[in-house]
Amino acid sequence: MQETLTPNNWILPALILLPFVAGFLCWIFEKVSIRAPRWIALIGMLITLALTIQLWMVGHYAETTSIVVQPGVAPVWQAEFILPWIPMLGISFHLALDGLSLMMVALTALLGVLAVGCSWDEIQKNVGFFHLNLLWSLGGVIGVFLAIDMFLFFFFWEMMLVPIYFLIALWGHSGSNGRSRVYAATKFFIYTQASGLIMLIGILTLVLVRFTQTNTLSFDYMHLLGTVLPYGFEYGLMLCFFIAFAVKLPVVPFHGWLPDAHAQAPTAGSVDLAGILIKTAAYGLLRFVLPLFPHASADFANIAIFMGLVGVFYGAWLAFQQTDMKRLLAYTSVSHMGFILLAIYAGNLMTLQGVMVMMLAHGLSSAALFIMAGQIYERLHTRDLRLMGGMWGQFRYLPFFLMFFSAALMGIPGTGNFVAEFLILLGAFNSHPVFTILATISLVFAGLYTLIMIHKAMFGQPHESQQKLKHPLKDLNGREMSMLLVMVVGLVWLGLFPQDVLNTSHLSMQWLSNAYHYPLFNTPDISPMNSVEIQ
Repeated sequence: MQETLTPNNWILPALILLPFVAGFLCWIFEKVSIRAPRWIALIGMLITLALTIQLWMVGHYAETTSIVVQPGVAPVWQAEFILPWIPMLGISFHLALDGLSLMMVALTALLGVLAVGCSWDEIQKNVGFFHLNLLWSLGGVIGVFLAIDMFLFFFFWEMMLVPIYFLIALWGHSGSNGRSRVYAATKFFIYTQASGLIMLIGILTLVLVRFTQTNTLSFDYMHLLGTVLPYGFEYGLMLCFFIAFAVKLPVVPFHGWLPDAHAQAPTAGSVDLAGILIKTAAYGLLRFVLPLFPHASADFANIAIFMGLVGVFYGAWLAFQQTDMKRLLAYTSVSHMGFILLAIYAGNLMTLQGVMVMMLAHGLSSAALFIMAGQIYERLHTRDLRLMGGMWGQFRYLPFFLMFFSAALMGIPGTGNFVAEFLILLGAFNSHPVFTILATISLVFAGLYTLIMIHKAMFGQPHESQQKLKHPLKDLNGREMSMLLVMVVGLVWLGLFPQDVLNTSHLSMQWLSNAYHYPLFNTPDISPMNSVEIQ
């Protein structure tokens, strides 16, 4: 394993512990004041964001891009923390940070702050328990992005599902199709739990195979990278991991849980789901599937790319048919995640860099639109586009932000979405020209369903149901505008100055690209500190 720049960096466990501790304090202090949990949650996530920025500032991400990355050699970690947990089984609390995980933790912390902000007035019941679940889900996501021990990764992967279930089941809304929030939460839980069980089988099998080769029992990622697998066995294990990540991404036909979960979730839950949770699946494909199973992944690439294209067009087609604003946005996520799946399996450096920018840009733009859907619901008491109309003349600031984020989702120049799509299409064209041309055509559909949403909501005459509301309707307040401005700045920064992100993630993506295209067979045995040798 390559030497890390900052061994046993205590900031890494602090990034995970802060949301858990803050969430617990929210629950305790709810009895003192209903406002206390909100401030505790906000301060906790702001500190988490500040620590992430510090890791970015003190790291040497850009300076190390000149290092020659060789297949079979561990990634260069900018920070690492390792503490024995269950030595008998080769399990440790092993965390590591590189450019890829740093960007995902930063996105999680930022959207965590915004999720707390958008629920400030929306949540009035069991405020402390709500923030406990919100922050624990965020802590679990950060754990997923930092865990390098496969047992620890699986622990966080499953753990974050429970608080999200409660967020939807206890504070969700009734869906436009009449289905209950409990139904949506249960559906989400069953999908993700079943797929997680399949991944657990894959993890245990991989660990046991590596044990038979080295006589060393370890769940450490670095140790498992050197596993030599017969082709058929490798393909089967790759599918175990792929199915688990495909369900959460989600990939058609495993997407059934997403529209209901989005439609019924509270605003903060939708921000968590669209902006962060589904990105854990893309991260899993990048971190684990490509480097652990390179031969099988390469042979599976055309199938995965085809599934991505199906998702792009199917998601867009269903988005056309939606009248519920949140369900429409949910299907746009299905479409955009299909685009990300295509880019991951194209597998060259340019497309992987495009995936990095796309995850950040889509996280910001989709979260912003879900926040705005919540803001519109607070004012009009509906998410039905047929009952809107005329908002352009009723609000001063809300229409501008809605149009900007809708345009960003379409990928207009000057936003991070455009940079991401450009990198992905340019990088994928050489290896998969036909698939790339089809993916380019799909961008037209993205523009159409977004413009239809804008037209129905913004223009025309207000629906007669709005006559029952108090007039004039309140425009965005300072808190709401501040949250939206943060995301505007983020998207414009990604669109005009993407090089900062590209430099930060370059080394990680270069290593992943090499690992994918040059399989890691016959590599030196990497024996981590947390392994146990069986006599």
